[in-house]
Parts: sequence; structure tokens; C-alpha cells
Amino acid sequence: MATVYKEFTVDAGIASVWDALRDFNAVHRRLAPGFVVDCQPGNGSRTVTFANGAAAHELLVGIHEEAHRLSYTVVGGKASHHMASAQLFAEGDRRTRFVWITDVLPDALEGYIAAMMTQGAAVMQRTLSAPTA
Repeated sequence: MATVYKEFTVDAGIASVWDALRDFNAVHRRLAPGFVVDCQPGNGSRTVTFANGAAAHELLVGIHEEAHRLSYTVVGGKASHHMASAQLFAEGDRRTRFVWITDVLPDALEGYIAAMMTQGAAVMQRTLSAPTA
């Protein structure tokens, strides 16, 4: 199984970053605008459309408030297994470390997933560090 790990620091306090991350159906507005261009909410799920035209149906697995952790899985599509989580860690009052991990099968999808996550991480870091975040 391929594991893709992305970590970055946000110039904002954990409370505001967590508020955006945990807003599962607003990913296209609050977390990764421009990278995710649409989000259609479902019953405990969402269908996201990315700027490159790709779409994914994501099921919310869990939200752990105290750990500032959200996990989700992608169903359908090319992956036989896809599990992802994002977790936040306070680094003082005004900085937050964002850790995003995805496990995926088949291994051949690792490059595609890594490239998408690199793009998404850059957008999230910029968005969440903005003065309005």
C-alpha cells in the first residue's frame, strides 16, 4: 500500500484552522478554493470536483474534536482502497501544523495522489494563512 504524507505550517491559530477543516461540505470555499471547485453534500458524504475536472465521492469516516482530526475515504473510482486523514497541531497561539496522510491501493496511484495532494496542500496553506482564515 502506498502512503502519501504532506505536512505544512499555517500562519493561523488552531481554532480557526480547525473550524475550516471540520466544515466537511465547505472544502471548496473554506479549505481549498480553486483546487476544489465544487462540493455536493450527501448523507455523510460529499462529491468533490477538482480544478482538473476529476471528481471523487468521499465518505466522512470521523471527526475527533479533541485531537483536531478528520478522516475520510474515497469510494468508487480507480482506487481499490483510499483512506485519508488530516490532523492539526498547535504551534503556539498563531501557528498550526497541518498533517495530511493518504493510504491508497493500487500502489500505481501513488504518483497521481501525491501530485494532487501537493497542489492541494499549497492551496490550503495559502487559504488558511490568509488574514480572513
